[in-house]
Amino acid sequence: MSEQDNDFREIIDTTSSDETKGEDEHKDKDEYEDICYICRRPESVAGKMIHIPNNICICNDCMQKTFDSMGSFGFGGGDNASLNNVDLSKMPNISMINLSDLGGFMPTMPGSQKLKKKKPKEKKETPVLDINNIPAPHKIKAKLDEYVVGQEYAKKVMSVAVYNHYKRVATNTMDEIEIEKSNMLMIGPTGSGKTYMVKTLARLLDVPLAITDATSLTEAGYIGDDIESVVSKLLAAADNDVERAEQGIIFIDEIDKLAKKKNTNQRDVSGESVQQGMLKLLEGAEVEVPVGASSKNAMVPMTMVNTKNILFICGGAFPDLDNIIKERLNKSSSMGFMADLKDKYDKEENILMKATVEDLKNFGMIPEFLGRLPILFALEALDEDMLVRILREPKNAIIKQYQKLLELDEVKLEFTDEALHAIAKEAKGRELGARALRAIIEEFMLDIMYEIPKDDNIGEVVITEDYITKKGGPQIMMRGCPGLEDKSNS
Repeated sequence: MSEQDNDFREIIDTTSSDETKGEDEHKDKDEYEDICYICRRPESVAGKMIHIPNNICICNDCMQKTFDSMGSFGFGGGDNASLNNVDLSKMPNISMINLSDLGGFMPTMPGSQKLKKKKPKEKKETPVLDINNIPAPHKIKAKLDEYVVGQEYAKKVMSVAVYNHYKRVATNTMDEIEIEKSNMLMIGPTGSGKTYMVKTLARLLDVPLAITDATSLTEAGYIGDDIESVVSKLLAAADNDVERAEQGIIFIDEIDKLAKKKNTNQRDVSGESVQQGMLKLLEGAEVEVPVGASSKNAMVPMTMVNTKNILFICGGAFPDLDNIIKERLNKSSSMGFMADLKDKYDKEENILMKATVEDLKNFGMIPEFLGRLPILFALEALDEDMLVRILREPKNAIIKQYQKLLELDEVKLEFTDEALHAIAKEAKGRELGARALRAIIEEFMLDIMYEIPKDDNIGEVVITEDYITKKGGPQIMMRGCPGLEDKSNS
């Protein structure tokens, strides 16, 4: 082969390798996004990056701060006159840094400074309930009935409140009469379904939902989350779409932890002061919130969000509120022949249903805060029959979840009525509400989920009361065999 042919082949190889390299870089650019070398924010948050030698990326904010810092020290016309006239070239051992000389020390891409881009979200299906054409309250409640068992009064109150709120949002005005927001305050023992009801409602409406814990909120200037962080979480749930976030729902859990502290000489930065700070959010105001972060700082962009059309739902267990209610109920008739016994309400499980605004004031909630939550209602305590219904009836009931898991292994799972009541009875004794059901089922389903994949001949498993009470084992039916085989818990 001639030298001319060899030279021509080398040119082709070089060109093809350059094209391959260009394709790889283009692929990386499509698959990865740049990260600022200084503040470590990705391009989707910080905006377009400035590329400098050695494949280093710096966002506009950090670059501007660098120039500002150099100017303050006299590099390029700052106020410091003593450094402005300094000629760096005449000073020994001082020269400008060449970033390309630091190749061995600076990180390379994409390993250290590129973040893989998120895949675009698939187009969502049409929501069950359209907030622009909100259905009547009885239809909203009918949808809630498919997922939430019991709590008839609470579901009715929430359906009417949501109907009025989103009808108000859709019309915006009604003959120049401004309709106030239907913010809610729900009271209920732990595990009664407060958070679950709000999650279900937000999913049916297909509106952004932010769930936050009141225990992490503190007064501005102290360690913890600022009050505006609850709106920032809603903005994040709406994919930073301000217009969509302004029609969302914010659920603040553990609101009872914000009660005024009694008999204390220290500053209450996570109690009454947080209630005071939340007043403007609940009523509706333009607030400046950070984008993509929970706290305000110089590195995070800010945006304005109007909370006028955001529905706030506050919930809490309010421990010891029952004692305040009993004290009020017993105060009116404690003496005489017609007097009630002092222990009349001691065994009443749904004593929280009798709560009033006065009881919440005595608990430690300030009147201004309660005035901005006009809808007050309580959830019922769960009895044994209701726990059985929770196990069996909802669309995504716990039993249905395990039946689906075993169905993937082509095994049928059944529960006897006695077994369900045994589970509910044990859950009732734990006093954790519906949360105890999952914990109990996890305990006795562990061995079954471990053993069944071992044997392909198992066709059906029946959970009995004896297995729940640890007096026997589940009933196992083999494929093609009409008889049942008892299998011990071991």
